[in-house]
Formats: sequence, C-alpha cells, structure tokens
Amino acid sequence: MSEFIQIIVSGLSAGSIYALAAVGFTLLWQASQTINFAQGEFVMLPAFFVLGAMGLGAPMWLAIAVALGLSVLLLGAAFKKLIVEPMLPHGTLPLIIATIALGLLMKESVKEFYSAQGQPFPPIFPTEVVRVFGAAISVADIMNLAVSFAAILTLQLFLQRTRTGRCMQATAQNRGVAEILGVNVKRMVMYTFLINAALAAIASILITPIYLAKFSNGETLGLVAFIAAIVGGFNQIRGALVGGLLIGVIDNLSAFYVSSEYRAAAPLILLIVIIMVRPQGIMGTSEGRTV
Repeated sequence: MSEFIQIIVSGLSAGSIYALAAVGFTLLWQASQTINFAQGEFVMLPAFFVLGAMGLGAPMWLAIAVALGLSVLLLGAAFKKLIVEPMLPHGTLPLIIATIALGLLMKESVKEFYSAQGQPFPPIFPTEVVRVFGAAISVADIMNLAVSFAAILTLQLFLQRTRTGRCMQATAQNRGVAEILGVNVKRMVMYTFLINAALAAIASILITPIYLAKFSNGETLGLVAFIAAIVGGFNQIRGALVGGLLIGVIDNLSAFYVSSEYRAAAPLILLIVIIMVRPQGIMGTSEGRTV
C-alpha cells in the first residue's frame, strides 16, 4: 500500500507539470485557433535560461526571474509577433508547419550552442522525504504539485474574477462579438500568449530537476502535453488539468506494475480510447462548426 501511495503522489506531481503545458495548448487554441507544436521546446528552453544566468554569477532566485522574463518576452510576445501574426492569415496548416520548424530550430540551437549532453539542474525544493501512511513521499513532489495547482488556480481566478480575464474569455468565445462590445481583441490574444509562455517557464523550472536539462526534453514533454490536452478536452482548462494528472498517474502505474519499457505506450493507448469513446475529451464540450 505504501508503494502504491508513493507512485500515485509521484504521478500526480509529474502530471500537474504536464498540465501546465497542456493548459498552454488550450489557451492558444481558445484565443486564436493556434496549435503550437513547439510547446515542448517552450518548456525545454527556460531551464537553459536559468543555467545561463547562473553561469554568469546570478543566484538561483534571480536566474529564475530572468528566465521567466525572457520566456514571456521571447516565447510569448516575440512568438506572437514574428511567427503567429505573419502566418495566421495563410491558414492553420502553414502555422502548424512554422511551429514545427521553430521547435526544431530551438532544439538544434540549444544542442549546438549549449551542450548535447544532459546538464544537472539545481533542485529548487528540499530533497528530503516525509512519511505519509508509511509511504516515503518526496517534499519536491508535494511542492511541485502545490506550485502547479497554485498557478492553474490563479489563472482560473484571473479569468473569472477580473475584467481583463472576462474580456479574454469573451474573445475566446466569439471574437467578432467581443470586438463589437469594445474589447481590444488583439491585446487579449497577446495576453494569452504571454500567459502561455509564463506557464511553460514554470513547468520547465519544476520538471528539469527530475529529467536534467537536455535539448531533447521538448520531444517528450510536448507530446505528453498535447495528449493531455486532447484527453482532458482541448477547449477546457480544467480538462487540461485532468488530462495531465491522469497521464502522470497512468504513466507511473504502468512503469511500476507493467514495464518501464512500455510506459510511453500508456498515454497513447489512453488517447486512442478517449478518441473512440469521447472525442471531445473527458471534460471537453462539443464545438459546432459551419461547413
């Protein structure tokens, strides 16, 4: 029983970080019908911002602040202005190709200019363990879960309780009507991209101490986050949270009780089952389309 509790908590911890990246997929889709296939690299890169700042002598807290600022600037504002805005008028497919190319560029740039080897990343939380019903629970797992939930809860409160958040929701639901009502649609969409970049940076800082800082991290993280968004419901933030947590737990359970060699297959099997049984996702809603 103690092992089972430990596996579940560890899975929830990893799943909550997947959920941060999955929420980014959901936000961008709601705001601009954009699917960012460089999302995994968006989660990979901020860790190298932290390492770069620390290499220049910055303390950990300052390096994290620098990484968060650079992420919002480059992965939020610059991505929106230089990639999305020029490509979006040409349709969804060219934009998807552009984000795939951007992800490859980011990955190869880190490999070329930083290192092809995994780099140790300093833990931001204590490495001690606590006993819960006989199970050894890592303090880092508990803190990762707490920080991820706090970030998503803060986002939900922002969207529901503030004027700007409600304007962002109105933009996501119907851009034309929102514009008629006086909402600055372009600004709301930009806010969405900035929030996505901040969430990606938080996910990067939380998960990199587990996986090391590697140029290839984005491949796995992007795929898992995309699956989590689909499984939970691509048009619901709470769906992305549910999808991330579910995949994290299933991944850990399959690695422990089945085989670590086949753990990567578990999220794909779950994806196939969800698409067959409930195409809109566990928490998603069907969207009507005019054809």
